[in-house]
Amino acid sequence: MASLMQVRDCVALNGRADARLVSHQLNMPEPMVKAMLERLTLMGKLEEVDVEECLVGSCKSCPEATACQTKVYQLRS
Repeated sequence: MASLMQVRDCVALNGRADARLVSHQLNMPEPMVKAMLERLTLMGKLEEVDVEECLVGSCKSCPEATACQTKVYQLRS
């Protein structure tokens, strides 16, 4: 079982990460990773990224862009 520190480090190594990516890399259940990411956010270690800011080009105007949004996290700056 990974610790909060390992989850934080995984996000840091990836720059930005969602629960699915962290879950896969740390071989942990996704619901547990989601809870840990939310806890790290409450602790001020991570912050949620506005995914709409990441959209560029044709993705920005795609009607599916908002339907496929997931919470993405990065280290708090």
